[in-house]
Amino acid sequence: MRALRNRNRGQILVIAVLVVSLIMLSTQLYILEAGRSVTGAQTLRAIDFVLAVKLGSKHIVTGSLAEISVGEAYTILNDELEQWIALIRGMYEFGRPMLNFTLENNSSYTNGTCLSWNNEGVGASSSSANFSLYLLDNEVYVELSYAANVSTSITLNGTYRTVEGDTKQVNVTCKVLNEGEPALAKNTSILFQNSSSWLPAETQDNYLLTDYGNGTYLVSFEASIPQANISVSAQAFDLREIYVQANSTCVDST
Repeated sequence: MRALRNRNRGQILVIAVLVVSLIMLSTQLYILEAGRSVTGAQTLRAIDFVLAVKLGSKHIVTGSLAEISVGEAYTILNDELEQWIALIRGMYEFGRPMLNFTLENNSSYTNGTCLSWNNEGVGASSSSANFSLYLLDNEVYVELSYAANVSTSITLNGTYRTVEGDTKQVNVTCKVLNEGEPALAKNTSILFQNSSSWLPAETQDNYLLTDYGNGTYLVSFEASIPQANISVSAQAFDLREIYVQANSTCVDST
């Protein structure tokens, strides 16, 4: 049931570089308008360069996770970060920055990524990387460690009641979260198992999707389902195009 979506891998790096370029450009415009001294300008540009690198690093992790969640190899995160490091070396005019990274690797994470989509009503797509940034020129020295932790998760629970014969009304609630906080989904699909087949809820009778506007979605529908145990699956893309899914078994509410 895994969803696949084609994306342009190159856009991950392009947007990250734009983040740095736009921040540095805005700083330069401010320097020109304010008439700041060379020393003050250099310090200001160093501060904003560090900010831009941090934002760009998180964008790389986010974009790579979006790719991995729809079928790309886990190694893409390492590959994209290596290219990111090579690019930023020439983007600071007063010195040469050094950026290093390590990817989370443990029982849950492989090459910095964990896709945990289970049958217990919870699913998560996560990537994690730790960074060390060094920046040295004749006015500024920066030594900074920071982390980029990106996670999209979903919770799922459902109930059903028998209307008549095999016809059952099913109610499913799912919640989408980014880094543990409520987040909107770009799209959400609910499927249910009927015998050995998975069917989309939106094609069933009396289908209703309620979007509460805070990352919580309620889906209600009626279908002929002969078995007593009703398995449901929630599949979602968040606004960052990270895919996540979770499965659960509905509880009889009668």
